[in-house]
Amino acid sequence: MRLQWKNTFLAIAVVFLALAAFPSVFATSAPMITNGTFNQPGNILITDQFNNRVIEISPSGSIVWQFGNGPGDTSANAIAGTNDAERVGSLTLMSGTGVPPGATPNCKAGCVDNRVLLVDQGGNIVWQYGQFGVTGFGANQLNTPVQNTFLPNGNVLITDQGNERIIEVQRSNNAIVWQYGQNGVVGIARNQLNNPNAAELLPNGHILISDENNNRAIEVTHTTPSHIVATFTAHGTVSGVAFASRLSNGDTLITDSNNARIVEVDAKDNPVWQYFTNTRSGSNSSPLPTRAVRLANGDTLISDQFNDQVIEVTTTTNPTIVASYGIINSSGYSPSNASVMNAPYSAYVIGDYTGLTVP
Repeated sequence: MRLQWKNTFLAIAVVFLALAAFPSVFATSAPMITNGTFNQPGNILITDQFNNRVIEISPSGSIVWQFGNGPGDTSANAIAGTNDAERVGSLTLMSGTGVPPGATPNCKAGCVDNRVLLVDQGGNIVWQYGQFGVTGFGANQLNTPVQNTFLPNGNVLITDQGNERIIEVQRSNNAIVWQYGQNGVVGIARNQLNNPNAAELLPNGHILISDENNNRAIEVTHTTPSHIVATFTAHGTVSGVAFASRLSNGDTLITDSNNARIVEVDAKDNPVWQYFTNTRSGSNSSPLPTRAVRLANGDTLISDQFNDQVIEVTTTTNPTIVASYGIINSSGYSPSNASVMNAPYSAYVIGDYTGLTVP
């Protein structure tokens, strides 16, 4: 999704203890801590993309923690154009994708980040892959990393969109130990991707890849070489697959971004539920939603990117919105709450990893 722009868990206990002991290697600006509710189950972790920050909010919308100093700070001490963040114990894994030309006043020519960061509660970077402001596919280099997943073995799965690949990085030495997609090669054949936007580990050990511009989600073996074992397109109706996750019932939830649709398909690729985010009053005609995750309560949490909102909808025949953050189709910045946001790209409820990487 990042190349199109506006037009265009928990870890296991042993892994978490190792992370907690991992030394801080980079100092950063201090995050906002407004009260003692940091990392509480039920809080929501949101990547407030063009406000250049990751925020954790309470269910009421108040910010209880943030990393990044707002839209005016695109320095290496903060994060630029963040697209994905997940909580790992008390640490936060996040991707600094960068800001496209013209998206914010201080980035008229664009601002490059190209890092995946693991940050502690105090705002210290304890691990990173990629180099700030450097674009490439050499050692320790990324090109538009749009999503990251912390694996139970302690490795990190990175969707390196601009390099057309999914890579698994071993944190101890930053070595790439698994890859799907060929560096810089756009295609649809085996081991080829076109603008991948996300990758998730499935309970069966396979990797579910959102192959955005190939308009499909593919399930591949976590082996070398890898093989495609299933493809999901809602019978060829999806356009721009920004995210996909496997539900406990075996269905696959797909963010059909170009159609402003969230669609659930069964194992035979039959649509069984859908919701359109652009049919609401005041909606952007093309909001390009980027994430949809099914919550344990059965609702679906949606990052409705260019509607500048995160919404929770019921998963019923006639879905209704039961919670919303931000003002529809109206970007803004607030230092204390999520009353306004600027193109939120991901949102996950802390402690609720239904359909995401299992601990």
